[in-house]
This record gives sequence, structure tokens and C-alpha cells, in this order.
Amino acid sequence: MTPAPEQADEWTVGALDLDAYLGRIGRHREKPSAAALRELAKAHILAIPFENVDVVLGQHRGIALEDVIGKLVRRRRGGYCYEHGSLFAAAAEQLGYPVRRLVARVQPRKNGPYTHMTLAVEADGVLHLVDVGFGAGMLVPMPLVDGAVVDQAGWPHRLVADGDRWRLQKLEDDDWTDLHAFTLTPMHRIDYEVYHHYTSTHPRSPFTGQLVVMRLEEGLSRKLVGDEIIVERPGGAKETTKIPAERLDATLRELDVVLSEEELAKLLTSYPG
Repeated sequence: MTPAPEQADEWTVGALDLDAYLGRIGRHREKPSAAALRELAKAHILAIPFENVDVVLGQHRGIALEDVIGKLVRRRRGGYCYEHGSLFAAAAEQLGYPVRRLVARVQPRKNGPYTHMTLAVEADGVLHLVDVGFGAGMLVPMPLVDGAVVDQAGWPHRLVADGDRWRLQKLEDDDWTDLHAFTLTPMHRIDYEVYHHYTSTHPRSPFTGQLVVMRLEEGLSRKLVGDEIIVERPGGAKETTKIPAERLDATLRELDVVLSEEELAKLLTSYPG
């Protein structure tokens, strides 16, 4: 898979200090391979939280790579799919991986919108779905092979091809649930600007009206949605706990989201807990 000649300029990949990024996720430079890609994606997800705090506060600076680097790398904060995806794509390209930036329709059975940024990354001659910005979803890449099943932190996930459309599925209650659907049509930077505008401003967006923070590790999924934290483990164990306002800061810190005093105070003005 050969990127378009103008891709490097379009995505400003050179703006990323690769060593600073690798330091952020606790990795080092490695020769491109499927095994190295797996460890790179896993390290990214374990180190950088999925969170929408800036969207809720109305202070999101945008998804230009420079802004993403400043937030996720220098300020050591998290972000949502456009931030995670653009940062990982830039790092992967600097490391020598061919990358294709894609868009997925979330919850395709419910007619969800095409707003989710995901990636196809080539390693060892095979395309892999790399979804570092899907919240508490995928932990490691999946080869783009019809029927491929990969364990994701204890939850089996599967890729299914329907013509030129791919579906990412998760095994739930002995049945496969569609998480999102995508094609391999590459996107342009302006496409994500449009998707981000909708996701960060539209009243029907799931990210504008409530706090969403997600963390995934082996055998453990944690999601703070609104004023509830949902803790899940493989096998179906699930616990939901209300987080009162006085516990919000501590809970965010446990999820690796550290806010300034001003940000926390502003967040608490609209917090339902």
C-alpha cells in the first residue's frame, strides 16, 4: 500500500517529535513488523486515555496535528478518535509503516453516522485494522482478513467482509454484535474537520452533553459516562457506580485524566453527580 505523494504534506507528519511520542507511551524505535505494530498500538492505548473533557468544556482547540501533539504528548492528556488516530498515524508513518486513514459508521445496525476515525496499517505485507481511538474497544491490531478473530483484552472481536465493506464485531452473549463498519476508502484531512465539527458541537452527538472517559487493559474495561463509572470484566461481570461531585477529581485521576483547578471547577458546574 503506497501513500499518495501529497500525504505527508496534507497530514503534517513531520510536526511530530517521534521520540517525545515514544517516551509518552513508553516505547522505543523498532523496525516495522506486525509484532512491533501490535506492541506500539497496545502501548498507545494503555498510556493515553480516551476522553472528551475539552468538548464538554467548550474549549477544544481542534484536531490539527500540532494541537493534538500539544495536548496528548506535551500536556499528557487524552482525547477522542480524531486525536488518537492522527497522532498514531503520524508516528506509524515516521516509523515506516504505510498508513491509510479511514472513517467508520458506529453502530451500523442502528444507522449511526460515519464519524469514527480508524486506520489501516500495513505490516509484514498484511493490512491491519488499528483502532487506538475506539474508547474501551480494541487493544491490539487485527489483520484485515475475513473472519479473523482476535482477543481484545479478554473480549473476542471479529472482522467480517461484505463486498468492499468491513464490519468490526464483538462477541456478546454468544452472539456477534456489530461495533462499526468501514471501507478502505482513504479520507482527507478536511473530512475529519467536518466529522469533528459535528461530533464536538452537535446537540445529538454523544460527546457534547456528557463526560466520557474510557480505559482498557487486559481483563478490565472502565468507562465513566456522565456521573456513572462502569467496570466490566470478561465473562460478563459488570459493576456500575455513581460518582458524586466530590469524587470526580479522584476518579478522573484514577483514569489518568488530570485537570487543572480551573478545568475541574468548570466541569463541576454542569456535572450531574
